[in-house]
Amino acid sequence: MIGSLRGKILRKKPDMLLVEVNGVGYEVHCPISVLTSIPGEGQSVFLFIYTHVREDILQLYGFLKEEERFIFTKVLSVSGVGPKIALAALSGLSAEKFATAVNSNDIDTLTAIPGIGKKTASRIVLELKDKLPISASFVNRDYEDALSALLNLGYKRTDVIHALEELNKKGVSDIESLLRESLKYLSKTDQ
Repeated sequence: MIGSLRGKILRKKPDMLLVEVNGVGYEVHCPISVLTSIPGEGQSVFLFIYTHVREDILQLYGFLKEEERFIFTKVLSVSGVGPKIALAALSGLSAEKFATAVNSNDIDTLTAIPGIGKKTASRIVLELKDKLPISASFVNRDYEDALSALLNLGYKRTDVIHALEELNKKGVSDIESLLRESLKYLSKTDQ
């Protein structure tokens, strides 16, 4: 799977980019927020990539931040939701605003996104509520792994998220440190 691309922008279209990497041009579909934030044709760009594979197609989706890619993959995991709706979700809202809307059952905000009706918005909330971090600004694999490990140890989700957010503020980011420091923090709150 392709996880990221760094290359030169050959073409910039309303819904995608053509990025040249070592002589190979990759078509990358991007949210509107990404397309408006990146430089113009001929400039260099770095994108986090989600590779979507079906039996008849292989498509790349590009994001400037890992948080955006994380939210995109979570939205794709909702039954009945495909890449087009997941892309629309991130074109309509930032990753953090989307996570906040889902966690607070804000159906009105979600239905304001083109392509997402009340039924789809309700399904997104039902399947993703409490699965998206409160602060999407520091989502990464180590955070997700630490969250999962601590929940499996029996700690409450709200306590674990609070501990991880406190550690993020202190700059702790690798998995070993997150687990060690979270366990210290959580053992103090249990007393």
